[in-house]
Amino acid sequence: MSGIKELIRTEENGTLSFGNYELDEKAKRSDYEYDGDLYKVKTYADITKLEKNGMFLYESVPGTAVYNFHSTENGVSFEVEGTKDVQIILGLEEDAEYKIYLEDTNIGTMQTNMGGKLVLSVELGACENSVQVKVVKL
Repeated sequence: MSGIKELIRTEENGTLSFGNYELDEKAKRSDYEYDGDLYKVKTYADITKLEKNGMFLYESVPGTAVYNFHSTENGVSFEVEGTKDVQIILGLEEDAEYKIYLEDTNIGTMQTNMGGKLVLSVELGACENSVQVKVVKL
């Protein structure tokens, strides 16, 4: 796959894809309209961030490409791609418990903090450098 050349796009299935970890310098795109909301993406090799209407939604260190990002009040799902293991921070509901799945394997539950942030690590090996992530509110 590799990075999203246009930085953010709407897929045919109605989801969002964003980020480009192949860039050496920061790039951003603001005011991307999707489903009545405005999105902003900042991305390059070291970090990828996504905001919705000025609110934090996603961040990864190092940078990633995210495919088929779908967010609801019950959780979020997406495929993440990169060249190295990655730490992902998601903006979710405050003080809520979520079940985490990587490649359809339940890796346990996590609690968001008072700011609604959930932090998880994803191993992106050299042979298989994309992983399906699903976070479901309990």
